[in-house]
Amino acid sequence: MATERKVAIITGASQGIGASLVQGFRGIGYGVVANSRTISKVHDLRDPDIITVDGDVASRETAERIVDAAVERFGRIDTVVNNAGLFIAKPFLDYSEADFAAITAVNLAGFFHMSQKAMSWMLRAGFGHVINITATIAEQPMVSIAAALAALTKGGLNAVTRALAIEFAARNIRVNAVSPGVIKTPMHPPAI
Repeated sequence: MATERKVAIITGASQGIGASLVQGFRGIGYGVVANSRTISKVHDLRDPDIITVDGDVASRETAERIVDAAVERFGRIDTVVNNAGLFIAKPFLDYSEADFAAITAVNLAGFFHMSQKAMSWMLRAGFGHVINITATIAEQPMVSIAAALAALTKGGLNAVTRALAIEFAARNIRVNAVSPGVIKTPMHPPAI
């Protein structure tokens, strides 16, 4: 079903920045595919121009379901916002293997699977825009927040954003990063 209405995919859309992005894109008329592990339990399903796809973005299968839902329902994908992220602040020597696996799965594998699947569609369509939500802590660490794994993974997103922006510029696909500072969301303790 081809349409002229623009369509955005937003990962990590159940709370915080992601939930606000869903509202913002709907506010300017986009169709939205919203994803998180439990998005259908927290999102108002009465808006027919929002599709929810439950699933862990670190899974390739979830990325495939998200892209397939967008194309099936709206006929296009204009923008992908890789917003899903995990932030665990603790001293570097206190991180466990489980912390490392969890953070890299969401922050890096999630970006990889979602972007690769969506950008394949964008190449065939001849247009698209990928936005990676990174973090200022990757470029400007803070003594008050020990978050080396966030710096590692979000810094990796900053680097790959620059590489992909160059690789896909001539093919009409833009790739950008937005690096917010500490934002009042459920991810961060209020004291921060």
